[in-house]
Amino acid sequence: MFKENNADTRTASIRNATSIVSHSLMSKYVNNATGIPATQVGTLPAPLYWWEAGAVWGGMIDYWAYTNDSSNNAAITQALLAQVGDDNNYMPKAYYSSLGNDDQAFWALAVLTALEYGYPEAPEGSPTWLELAENVFNTMVPRWGLGSCGGGLKWQIFPFNAGYDYKNSVSNGGFFQISARLARYTGNSTYVEWANKIWDWTTTVGLISPDYMVYDGTDDTKNCTELDHMQWSYEPALFIYGTAMMYNYTNGTDKQMWANRTTGLLEAASGVFFNPFPNATNIMFEVACEPIGTCNNDQYSFKAYLSRFLGKTSIVAPFIANKIQPLLTASAKGAAQACTGGSSGNECGQKWYTGSFDGSVGVGQDLSALEVLQSLLVSNAPSLLTSANVTIQPAKVVTSSASPVPTASSTRASAAPASASPSRNAEAMSTNAATAAVAAVLAGFAALAANS
Repeated sequence: MFKENNADTRTASIRNATSIVSHSLMSKYVNNATGIPATQVGTLPAPLYWWEAGAVWGGMIDYWAYTNDSSNNAAITQALLAQVGDDNNYMPKAYYSSLGNDDQAFWALAVLTALEYGYPEAPEGSPTWLELAENVFNTMVPRWGLGSCGGGLKWQIFPFNAGYDYKNSVSNGGFFQISARLARYTGNSTYVEWANKIWDWTTTVGLISPDYMVYDGTDDTKNCTELDHMQWSYEPALFIYGTAMMYNYTNGTDKQMWANRTTGLLEAASGVFFNPFPNATNIMFEVACEPIGTCNNDQYSFKAYLSRFLGKTSIVAPFIANKIQPLLTASAKGAAQACTGGSSGNECGQKWYTGSFDGSVGVGQDLSALEVLQSLLVSNAPSLLTSANVTIQPAKVVTSSASPVPTASSTRASAAPASASPSRNAEAMSTNAATAAVAAVLAGFAALAANS
């Protein structure tokens, strides 16, 4: 089944496994069916929150980029456009009652991925991926600080929502990563300034500690003098890809500064979110809830973002790839063993260190497994683009033409047509096919280990 020294065969087996998991994930997306209200198109069924759909579409764009499988593109494009809101800034009124800065950020990160990988633009007359990302940035800037703590974004956007008095690391990490990626894409120094400002504020208040631990948040009614020291894996994930992007983009002493920050974040995260037991070396877990079985629907998905952004970091900051790859490889092997359950026989469980399916299924579990498996294919993705359509190679500084000051009215590039009609839900693959694919993946890992 597997030739130990055949890298192409090994890659094909991993691609086959990601295809199976992506089918399982997409089978849970039903809000593009005939008769679904327009406000629900592109979202996930209750009780899942609006933000997680944006996270799913970001992962599915990665899947397209890593595998060249475009079968889901019509559904992805339709979803990304369905939730832009009246002002094309991912603030749809239907979701005001729970809309956070972090929620909005996940949709912006998805369109940034579309932008950077050259995913087909939306049909003529639609906003471009760049416009959407810049519009989100432009809505976040006026929310900065709002009279407390010397800066920082609040968790919630509107005062009538619970959490408005909380400034959390994931909202600020999302804003930071958006700024860093727009800086690299556009060459605009405004975005560089904001990336520096957000980082400086986050470290000053202590949400990122001197040893690079990333803590959940702080109460702005107390002027951010007290921290909630809870740690979730998606928090350092957002920051580490931002620091890696700044490393990739900058020169000289700034480059070394961002390299040090990237290294610090990785070392801290690897000490917190990996190695749950002595016999589970380098396997990722959600430390705050997974071992005690208290994770909620949001938290089931958090490992997806650490997997996603570690994989991407290994490309734009390749000096650290040798420290990232063992973590992703061991975690992917565990995830493959966990993706053998559910009614179809190919749904993924939560725990990657048990050696089998643990009975826990859902969107977050599938998304997390997909992200860690496809992180092993990240080198297959197209090279990241800039606004000048210049290809940026890993860790190379590319000078691109200057962009105007951030605005919501960029000129649309020529668009490749993309259907916005609903696509069929992916059919579940058979248990035998899933088992064979997982076996091939595990053989691939065994061959990789034997040759290392």
